[in-house]
Amino acid sequence: MDALRKSGLCLAIAATGTAVCISVLAGWQRGGWLSERLLWVAIGAVLVVSAHLLPALCKASPVAVRWVGGILWAACMVATCYGHATFFLMAQQHAGEVRAAVVAVPASIVTTGRGLTEIADERAATVAELATFTAQRCIGGCATARVKRATLTAQLDALDVEATETKRREAAEDRLTVQQDHAVTLRDAMRADPVTTRVAAFVGIPESRVDLVSGLAFAGVLEGVACLLWFVAFQARDSGAAGAVTSAQTAPVTASNEAVTTRHAPVDELVTLQSEDPESEVTRLASEIAAGRVRATVADIRRYLGCSQAKAAALRRQFSESAVNQ
Repeated sequence: MDALRKSGLCLAIAATGTAVCISVLAGWQRGGWLSERLLWVAIGAVLVVSAHLLPALCKASPVAVRWVGGILWAACMVATCYGHATFFLMAQQHAGEVRAAVVAVPASIVTTGRGLTEIADERAATVAELATFTAQRCIGGCATARVKRATLTAQLDALDVEATETKRREAAEDRLTVQQDHAVTLRDAMRADPVTTRVAAFVGIPESRVDLVSGLAFAGVLEGVACLLWFVAFQARDSGAAGAVTSAQTAPVTASNEAVTTRHAPVDELVTLQSEDPESEVTRLASEIAAGRVRATVADIRRYLGCSQAKAAALRRQFSESAVNQ
């Protein structure tokens, strides 16, 4: 019983300590200034201890006190579960940020250059100019016309190369954009708890609501277990104290009864002696003493008859009186 009581007390202390730590962290996260944080921490600790100990402390109180204690206990439980839910939601948010930080988002590449539209416009103008020079007849400056045509042709080739590089660059930028979008989506998915995501998809409700319900459920279970453990621990202690008091009160009474029984034992034996036929025992004792098998002493009479010392003394007295009368 002591081992079970100690185990229950240890579990109760562990549950209350855990709940107090949760309330401390929740209060610290809720406050802004240091004074506000300290006050939130103190309020949370008082509410947790009150919620855990009120049922055990009020069980032996009058009915009115128990009603008031029950109402206050319900209020403390609601406030404590609210604070614990705050802690669970903040902890889930921090864990999501840690998981999301593992996913690396590719950095954007800053590129310089013209776009395909601008290159296409310039190429179209160059092609038109080249066509114009090609269509003209060479009358006097044929060499100049050939140089101009070669220059325009080279410009077209350069524009084609630039357009190819621009397409390649834009394709790389598109791939980078897709990778960034994928990383952002993966980060958003990592921020949510995997179990919460699946439960929300299964029941068809938002993930934020699932987080809130799960936080309140965890808080309610922790507070309920702590209250039950403290109630059982106090009940075991009261039962042990009542048992010790009962044993202490019963032992003296038993001892006094034994003393009274021992003190009145000769009286009971004399009453038994008087109720029996004394003449037969005295006669038998006289014949044994005359035969020499028994001495006329209290010890021998007691040993011979197997009676008490008071009865042996009474029989010896009767034997002496009968011997004197004879």
